[in-house]
Amino acid sequence: MILIISFMILCMLGVPIAFVLGLVTLIYVLTTGNFNSFETLPTMMFNEMQNFGFVAIPLFVLLGEIMNRGGITSRLIHFAYVIFGGLRGGLAYVNLSANMFLASIVVTANAQTAIVSRIIVPEMQKQGYSKEFSAVLTTSSFIIGPLIPPSLSLLIFGVIAGVSVSQLFLAGILPGVIFAIGFGILIYLYAKKKNLPRTNRTPLRDAVHSLFSILPALVVPLLVIVGITSGALRVTESAAVAVLLASLIGRFFYKEIRVKDIPDILIRTVISTSVVSFMFATANMFNWALQMNNIPKKVTDFFLSIADNTFVFLLLLNVLLLITGIFLKGIGGIIVLTPILTPIAVQYGVDPVHLGIIIVINLTMSLMFPPVGSVLFIASRRTGLSIERLTFKLIPFLILSFGILLIITYLPWVTAFLPNVLGLK
Repeated sequence: MILIISFMILCMLGVPIAFVLGLVTLIYVLTTGNFNSFETLPTMMFNEMQNFGFVAIPLFVLLGEIMNRGGITSRLIHFAYVIFGGLRGGLAYVNLSANMFLASIVVTANAQTAIVSRIIVPEMQKQGYSKEFSAVLTTSSFIIGPLIPPSLSLLIFGVIAGVSVSQLFLAGILPGVIFAIGFGILIYLYAKKKNLPRTNRTPLRDAVHSLFSILPALVVPLLVIVGITSGALRVTESAAVAVLLASLIGRFFYKEIRVKDIPDILIRTVISTSVVSFMFATANMFNWALQMNNIPKKVTDFFLSIADNTFVFLLLLNVLLLITGIFLKGIGGIIVLTPILTPIAVQYGVDPVHLGIIIVINLTMSLMFPPVGSVLFIASRRTGLSIERLTFKLIPFLILSFGILLIITYLPWVTAFLPNVLGLK
C-alpha cells in the first residue's frame, strides 16, 4: 500500500516520473527495513541498461536533432502547404499533415505541439480560423505522431516487451492513417460550415521544386522503415545509417548544419537520452519493488476476477491506460506499464504487437486530458486560451478519438494488416 500511496502523492505534486520511480522505491526500502537492498539497487539500475536494443534510442534521438537542425521542419511544413494549401480549409490540412511529417524528426509530442503551435496556428488565425479550432486541431493531431515510424514510443515498447520493432512500425501506420482520415473529415465539416475561402493553388513549377527539395528529407525515414522491415538492417543499424545520411543531407545538400552546430546537437541528444535512460534505470528498481509486493500477480488476479473474456479485458485495459496515463506520461508510462501488462494480455490471447499500439495510443491521448494534460497546457500557453475553453472545443475530437481507439482495439486486423501483407508475421 505504501508504494501506491507514495506514488500517487509524488505524481500529484508534479515530480518528474523518473524521480518518482526512484523515490518510491527508496521509500519502500526505508519503511520495510530491507536495508540490504541498498547494495543491489545500483546493480539493478546498471543492468537494465545492458540491453543492446537500447543503443538505438540515442541514435534515433540524434537523428531527430540532426533533421530538425538541418532545416527539415520548415521544408516539411512548406511541402504540406503545397499539397493541401489550395483546398478549402487547406491550412488545417497542413496542420494535420505537418504533425504526421514531424513525427519522424521530433522526439516528444510536447515539442511537436509547440512547433506546430508556433508556426502554423498564427497563420491559420490570419486566414479566418478561430483560435480555438486551430489550437484543438493541433492538440488532437499529435496523437498521430507516435504511430508513424520511426516512432521512439514503439521502439521503447518493442525493446521492453521483446517484440519485433519492424512489426510495430508497420502496425502503427494504418491506425495513424485512420486517425488522419477522421480528423480530415472534421476539418472538412468545419471548413464547409464556416465557408472558409480557398487559397491560391501553388504553381506547378513551384510544386515540383518543393517536391525535389523535400525528397532527400523523406528518404531518411523511408530508409529506416524499408531497412528494418526488409530485414536488411537491424533497428540499431538502420538508425546509425540514417544518422549518417541525415548529417550529409543537412551539411552538404541543405547546407544548414554547420560545424559549430555539432556540439549543441550532441548536447541536446545527450540530455534527451539521459532522461529516457534514467527512467529505464529507476523503472527497473520500481519493478523490483512491485515484485516484492506481488503487485503484478495482484493486477493479474484482478483482471481475471472481473474479465472473463478478451472483450471485457480490452475495455478495462483502455480505461486503466487512459487513467494511469494522466500520471505516467508518455514514455514513462510505457516503461512502467509494459512489463506488467504484457504477460496479462498474452493470457487473454492479445497479440503483443496489437497491445503495443493500444498502449501508445492511450498514453498519448492522456496527454491532452484536463486538468494535467501537458499538451493541452502547451496549446493554452501558446494561444492564450483558457484550459476550460480548449477542453470544451476539444470534445468532438475526443469523441472521434475514442471511437477510433475502440475500432483499433476490437479489430486486430487493423494493426496486423501491413505486417501480414509484407510477410513479417
